[in-house]
Amino acid sequence: MSEQIVIVGFGPVAARLVDELLPAVRSGKVGLTVVGEEAEAAYNRVLVADLGVGRTTAEALALSDAAELTAQGADIRLGVRVKRVDRARQQVLLSDGGAVHYDRLVFATGSRPVIPNLTGINPDPTHPVLPAGVTALRDIRDAEALRRAVTGGKRVVVLGGGVLGLETALAAAEEGATVTVVHNGPHPLGRNIDRGGGSVLAASLRRCGVRMAGNARSTGVEHNAPDGGFSALLLDDGSAIDGDLLVLSCGVRPRTELAEGCGLSTSAGILVDHKLRAHHEPHIFAIGDCAEVRCPDPDCAPCRNAKGPSGLVGPGWRQAEWLAGYLTLLADGGEDAALLPALPAEQPGVIVLKARGMNMAVAGDNSAEPWDEDALAAGAVNGRPRLQVSQWADPEHGRYVKMTTRGGVLEGLVAVGMPRTAAELVGLFERGAELPADRSLLLRLDGPDQLPGTGAADPAGTVCRCAGVSGAAIQGAVEEGCSTVPEVSKATRAGTGCGGCHEDIKGLIEKHFRAVQAA
Repeated sequence: MSEQIVIVGFGPVAARLVDELLPAVRSGKVGLTVVGEEAEAAYNRVLVADLGVGRTTAEALALSDAAELTAQGADIRLGVRVKRVDRARQQVLLSDGGAVHYDRLVFATGSRPVIPNLTGINPDPTHPVLPAGVTALRDIRDAEALRRAVTGGKRVVVLGGGVLGLETALAAAEEGATVTVVHNGPHPLGRNIDRGGGSVLAASLRRCGVRMAGNARSTGVEHNAPDGGFSALLLDDGSAIDGDLLVLSCGVRPRTELAEGCGLSTSAGILVDHKLRAHHEPHIFAIGDCAEVRCPDPDCAPCRNAKGPSGLVGPGWRQAEWLAGYLTLLADGGEDAALLPALPAEQPGVIVLKARGMNMAVAGDNSAEPWDEDALAAGAVNGRPRLQVSQWADPEHGRYVKMTTRGGVLEGLVAVGMPRTAAELVGLFERGAELPADRSLLLRLDGPDQLPGTGAADPAGTVCRCAGVSGAAIQGAVEEGCSTVPEVSKATRAGTGCGGCHEDIKGLIEKHFRAVQAA
């Protein structure tokens, strides 16, 4: 009798888990059912804004083919919602009246957009009713609303200064829309970037045609458009920002309601141990945006300072790959997860903003200032070296770099308008490698003496952080005949996450063909 595995949710992380389980499905060891709310199979949500501005297609975003998966033995149920999980009977009850038995159940329910409590918008967090002209830009249908606004050269208001909101604003402005970003605080990305970098970033956004409304608190929306849709965002100072489309980009919240409904432990996300098992429930697992790795052992040192779900696709993909191995082991009758490599520790988060005309990378704690003696000395206890800060700014040309180090190793970084320096700093940060003693050497990577084309990604390093694909793997795919970014993505999975590495992949392709022509 095959092991019956049910996956609830069919987003990018679930798609990776399905791909990794297919060999066990084909061999008959595993019976696999996937339940997805949307009518479409898994696609890349992170690039929905690109779809909205016409830079990609729905076909290019697709991560799974339901018909192909069905032909390989998986039971794919689209457009169906899970109403309830019956843990006693090990059943998933569906909105179409059906029920599916499971031996192992995996929650891959992801996250939902945070809907701010504004007058004129239903504040219900689980079933918000967005009026016409307001979108959270989470699915393919939302993208169509953005597409209509961009092609009509209309006014787009983006509420929220996070990276997805900024990328949407930059893309929409470049394609002809009049765009205003409204955010709390003096500069965008206020939780991630220091004051100097934030100021240069805001100025760079304005140079790219994006209007910035900082230190603004919104209170409601007006619906005075001819069709009764959105017409203005109201602020607490009595002013209003007129627009034709409001894009809500106020963050996301893990979807835990199904898990809570069947009695599982939750915090920010569904609480799971280091085997991705729900607390005190060996038959249920969770991965991706909905999962919070925090084991029940109060003496577990890694879990003591554990944070909630990262909200990034890369860690979710690595969880999916590991869990597929563990579920296959269980289906074979094994129980000892020690036979598998340990679940990889989550890498420090790096925020990358890449758009035509600007580049930014932010990571770690970059809040300390060069002359703040209290902050620099605060961490120098138990023999640890004190913090050091190297900072360089050229606001007129939209360039800024800050390196916060301890013992020569980066603890935080900011790089705006310095793409080659940013790439090198991100690589050093992720490897925990020591910086050169002369920090100015890193600034010279973006100097005028650098030859065109020398900015291509380093084949020795990781180019796609989401999928964990090295430059060498991409170079190998190019040498085997891949000549476009989509072809490389299909062969290696590079570029199928946030899309921030597309230019790096393109650079490696171009570098290869220049070398071929010169030979």
